[in-house]
Amino acid sequence: MAENKTQPTTASVAAHLNAIADPDRRREAKQLARLLREVTGTRPAMWGPTIVGFGSYDYTYASGRTGTSCVLGFASRTQELVLYGLRGAEDREQLLTRLGPHREGKGCVYVKRLADLDLDVLRTLAASAWAAPPS
Repeated sequence: MAENKTQPTTASVAAHLNAIADPDRRREAKQLARLLREVTGTRPAMWGPTIVGFGSYDYTYASGRTGTSCVLGFASRTQELVLYGLRGAEDREQLLTRLGPHREGKGCVYVKRLADLDLDVLRTLAASAWAAPPS
């Protein structure tokens, strides 16, 4: 069975965030890292080369494949921020309708700009997902 590509690394989160070329995207990524650190009470770690993750959990799929993933995390892409772990929040559907402009993937939420979101709703989503990590 193939090993997961996204593993925790010892790379510097600060260096990764500081290397984001677009100044607005860099500012938003740093703001998001601060928000998630406040919610989780933990320091972030790099997961693979691009995901800033908080906490970890082990999973097993029905196929028998196992792995470890971050409970909450994000990646700063060229066009949008990708938020991981929020879909596990209690009342997620109701909260996501209040979040602001976004689109949803299978396991993530995509946003163009953090400034367009209701950060209190984002904080609630993150706190709920953190309180009941997947198993």
